[in-house]
Amino acid sequence: MSNLASAYYHQGRLKEAEELRVQEIEMRKIVHGPEHQSSLSAMNQLIVIYMAQGRWPEAEQLVMKIDLKAISREDPLTLCNMHNLVGQGRWKAAEELGIQVVELKKKVLGTEHRNTLISMGELAELYWRQGRLKEAEEL
Repeated sequence: MSNLASAYYHQGRLKEAEELRVQEIEMRKIVHGPEHQSSLSAMNQLIVIYMAQGRWPEAEQLVMKIDLKAISREDPLTLCNMHNLVGQGRWKAAEELGIQVVELKKKVLGTEHRNTLISMGELAELYWRQGRLKEAEEL
């Protein structure tokens, strides 16, 4: 199912890809649970489909849902989602996500944890790309 959804996506058959991806997510949640890496990964793929369709509110809502779960598991999906938002020119949404990620990681993992520092670096890069050098330096 996952491979077929990917094939549909690459063929531009986004509605069909979306339908399969939603089914895949539901099956993975049943089999593995909603916070399992495979469930989160499938949800991330659905975000990509939403973004390709220009469905920003749905994409951003799902990004936040995934990231809250992923942060506690030290999952790399958060950075991928942040880059997806930046790649589409969604600077404000990416910044909000980045700030939320940094704050949650500080609480969950600590300020000196490798993943916290990586997220801080990603947020600093986001500021730097916007010419907000003082904010980038403060991180």
